[in-house]
Amino acid sequence: MDYNTTLTNLFFLLIYADGELSEKEIQRGKQMMLVERIDENKFNSTLESLKTKNKESIYADCVRGLKKLSKDNQIRCIAWLCVVANADGFMDRKEWMLIYKIYSNELSLVLDDIMKVQKTLNKEIHGKEFHSLGVKM
Repeated sequence: MDYNTTLTNLFFLLIYADGELSEKEIQRGKQMMLVERIDENKFNSTLESLKTKNKESIYADCVRGLKKLSKDNQIRCIAWLCVVANADGFMDRKEWMLIYKIYSNELSLVLDDIMKVQKTLNKEIHGKEFHSLGVKM
């Protein structure tokens, strides 16, 4: 999988991680799509096709895809997950568990590196830097 496909699949896993589809997360996904220049039709068709697949299989594909990316792109993908997860103000515990499992267990990335990129992404979207890892329990 290339960067955009991996990111789209990760987005799918995240928005369904807590069992609730949040409109704010969907909106943040649209912003992500614009910033990353992901074709909207391909993005939407990929999301639709993933609904019929097993989440464990999607997760395994995402990890394989991430491992083929550069470290910078791996960090950027995880930073996007944090931005999307925080779209509604707090990151759900299940969303955090997914993010943590990928960045720490699968990729051994450094959280500070992710936070720096998250701040940059928020600046691109909102015009100001901030980050949040507030987890709703």
